[in-house]
Amino acid sequence: MRRREFITLFGGAAAWPLVAHAQQPKLPVVGYLSTGSPEADATPLAAFRKGLGDMSFVEGQNVVIEYRWANFRYERLSVMAADLVQRSVAVIAAIGGTPTGLAAKAATATVPIVFYLGIDPVKFGLVASLNHPGGNVTGIVGAPAELIAKRIQFLHELVPKATVVAMLANPENPYTEPEARAVQDAAHSLGLGELQILRASSTSEIDGVFQRLPQLHVDALIVSADLFLLSQHKQIAAAAAQQNLPTMYPWREYVSAGGMVSYGPNASEAYRLVGSYAGKILRGAPPAELPVEQQNKMDLVINLRATKVLQVSVPIPVMGRADEVIE
Repeated sequence: MRRREFITLFGGAAAWPLVAHAQQPKLPVVGYLSTGSPEADATPLAAFRKGLGDMSFVEGQNVVIEYRWANFRYERLSVMAADLVQRSVAVIAAIGGTPTGLAAKAATATVPIVFYLGIDPVKFGLVASLNHPGGNVTGIVGAPAELIAKRIQFLHELVPKATVVAMLANPENPYTEPEARAVQDAAHSLGLGELQILRASSTSEIDGVFQRLPQLHVDALIVSADLFLLSQHKQIAAAAAQQNLPTMYPWREYVSAGGMVSYGPNASEAYRLVGSYAGKILRGAPPAELPVEQQNKMDLVINLRATKVLQVSVPIPVMGRADEVIE
């Protein structure tokens, strides 16, 4: 074989792996847009990955996930959502409730979006209807009005003599105002007084709220379903316990940290469903044809140790409704 022929043959062989690599199909990319941080999102992210796995998508094997963390600075979300759109992701998972859903929808009318909300997505203009969302947005939603009313009802049954009720909320979250109105309506229906809205968007402001509580003569507290507040669940549960304040929480994590009671959806199951919906879209399902799924299963979790310290007697009917009792 001539030298020139040998060099040509060897050079061509060396290029084979590169050609083969270039011919491999690109993996689909999922945009993970979160209000939180990697640490705060440990539970939602694990559940989201499980949902993708239910649809046979495994990160690093047949799907890539691009992460954008706002670290609870909601003003960052619009820029992060636009960046994911520019990177041509196949679908955006809006993690963290209303702020991410609104930011993602504002960024694109074509890239599919899957959200999880605790409010009515129709009223916020995210979808046309629950059964026929239309457009590029769909997702999972709790039963907000019934859920909030039930929280107030359980709190009233546990602390029937409470007349001054306060709500700890994050003013940076657009969910706060409709939630506060729903809480106020539910409180009025039970004959309770005016609802005190206590706002906090930082750890120092949370401390300040609890320092002011004795002056407000608050009998019971309800904590808003906000992911920043959830990330501070240990601080909040400890402060409520120090104030001997009966408190209703939105999620189990507060109760496992020493809080009195929680009533709300299972967050892990919700974000598993978000991952599953994202997987269905990757398989070709149009978001306009995926109905917004309502998460109707709610968990009532009671910490008996906390109720004893607070000298709160748990009525038998409420105990019978509990999905979990921590002793």
